[in-house]
Formats: sequence, structure tokens, C-alpha cells
Amino acid sequence: MKRRKFVHQAAGITSLGLLGGGLLSACQPAPEACNGDQETARTGNAGETLEWKMVTTWPRDFPGLGTGANTLADYITRLSNGRLTVKVFGGNELVPPFEAFDAVSRGTAEIGHGAPYYWKGKAPAAQFFAGVPFGLTAQEQNAWLYYGGGIALWREVYAPFNLIPYPVGNSTGQMGGWFNKEINSIEDLKGLKMRIPGLGGEVLKRAGGTPQNIPGAELFTALQTGTIDATEWVGPYNDLAFGLFRAAEYYYSPGWHELGTTLEAFVNKTAFDALPVDLQAVVEVACQAANMDMTAEFMARNGDALIRLQQEHGVKLRTFPDDVLAHLRQITAEVLRELAEADPMSARVYESFSAFSQQVGAWSDISERLFLTERSAS
Repeated sequence: MKRRKFVHQAAGITSLGLLGGGLLSACQPAPEACNGDQETARTGNAGETLEWKMVTTWPRDFPGLGTGANTLADYITRLSNGRLTVKVFGGNELVPPFEAFDAVSRGTAEIGHGAPYYWKGKAPAAQFFAGVPFGLTAQEQNAWLYYGGGIALWREVYAPFNLIPYPVGNSTGQMGGWFNKEINSIEDLKGLKMRIPGLGGEVLKRAGGTPQNIPGAELFTALQTGTIDATEWVGPYNDLAFGLFRAAEYYYSPGWHELGTTLEAFVNKTAFDALPVDLQAVVEVACQAANMDMTAEFMARNGDALIRLQQEHGVKLRTFPDDVLAHLRQITAEVLRELAEADPMSARVYESFSAFSQQVGAWSDISERLFLTERSAS
């Protein structure tokens, strides 16, 4: 379906008020977080024109991630028929990338666009809503968020910061990263300076490496100059755009640290509560549309980009040895268990995530995994 046709149809749905079912049912467990103060919202002027500022953690117009922020802003503007417009600021244009969370929390901007694991220092449990090493695929992650109680927990995590989070895309399966040396054993990870955020970074640290959290716009220079020895970013689509193949020789898979990473919009709750109820619905539907759009785009673009990296740029693909992956999986279990023991909110999220992983994994194993194995053998 063409994007313009989809937006026009979605606008018709919101005007008819048919918002009770489907993915929006994920809001029902926590209506105070999802819809804000309804009495306050109903007092809004339906004819008022508003402009929101969106701050992002991405370079402006960067493929997939930066353009995903633009898409969300466009959806909100068009679905509201211009009553709520959104101006997008890339990283460092209004605030530095990693200050976006605080900027929206205090009301400097009304909405932000980033990745939940960037805020682990503020809320450790936030990391589960991005991606967990050896965790859920993009499809499974969306299932947990929308139908497994994930969004309700996520909103509890962000509530102390006056923020409402929404999934707005998924990078799908990622690559394991770019390295300037081959990884043949777990010993090769010791002393390795690697850009890798979130839970994956903690796993690398316990394997003997030194994780770094560097904004995307700085990765090429850091890798080229030797400030870091390796970096993961996203996958072929984004990695090609950054030219990382010019700064490192080896490109590893699988992306054990992020099998399906959720990207987020975080909305200032005070600003959301002040919206008329129809504009609140516009924001919610626009986030769902952006989530579908970005996830589909990454799946579509990564295959073509991988071919280009190999055929045009001679990139050397490598696979992590089985014993390295097994060791990282063991460390992951320890990291998750200790996080749950140290933080009550993380314990609740971990319990929900783990239970859903077992449930959905049983189905994924006998459906998609077996099918993909057979398909690749043909």
C-alpha cells in the first residue's frame, strides 16, 4: 500500500473513532499512561493549531533512523490535517544526541526519537525495551510490546520522568559489527575497545572487552583513528550509509546482542495530556504506522545493501565461532539475572520478558526456524 493512501485511510479511521481494537488495545492496561488525563484533554480547543519540537539521537535525515523520525513527524502532521505539526531536530541541532531524553522530560521539546538502551543510567529496565542479547526477533518484540504487556511496563518505567514511550520502528536483525581483526576465540575479545551500548555492552565488558557508547555520527572517525577497535551500528543498510567498510576490514554476524531492536518515541506527558482526545489518538496511530514503516524498510533495504557491500566494496563477511557465541550467551544469562536482582522494576520487566520469550519461542521454533532452515537448504 502506498504511504499516501495509507495515511488518508488512517485519517478516516481516526475521524470515525474506530480506535478500540487491534494494536491500540495495548493502551488499555494503563489508560492513565496511554491517554493522559482525559478530563484535561477534553477541554482543549479542537480548532487550535499546535507545533511540537522533536529532538532525536540520530544525524538529520540519516537513512532508516533519521528518516524514520521524519516519517513520524509527517504522519502526525498529515493525520491531524495540520492541527499538530512537528519540527524535527537531528542530534546536536537543538540538544546533543544523548540529552534528548532529558530535554523532552523537562519540556524543552515535546517529543524525542531514539533507542531505549541509551537511558540505562537513568532507568536500567529501559534496556529490555530496545533489545536483549539472544532475545526476541523484531516480530516477537512487537508481539511482546503490544500483546504481552510490554508497553504497560515500559510506561511505568518512564512515568517518573514525565514521559510516555511508543515503539516507532525496529531495525530487525542486526550484524555483529565491524572489526579490525578476526575473532577466532573469546580471547580475541579481551582488551577490545568496541562501541556497543546497552546490555550487549555489559556482556562484552564481562568477556574482557571495553564497551563504548558513541553517537552514530562519530563512529567512522573513532574506528578509523583507532579510538575504538570495533563497532556495531545497525546492519548493512545503515552501515553502508556511514561508510564503515572503509574503516574496518571484517564484518561479523550474527548480531547476537540485538536480534530485533525497538526504536522509540518518548512524549512529554504534560504536552500529551494537553491535547484534545482526537490529537492524542493521532499521535498513537502515527506511532504505530511509523513502527510498521521502519520495520518493513529495514527488512527490505538490508538485503540489497549487503550485496553492495560484498560486490562493490569487497567486504569480508565472517561468522562468530560457536564457542564464542556460547560463552556470550552464558554471560548474558548472568547479566540479566543480576540486573533483575539489583532493581525491582527490572525484575518485573525481566519476568514478563522471559515468560513471553518461552511462550513465543515454542511457536517460532516449529514455524519460522524450521521453515527458514528448509528454505536455505533448497
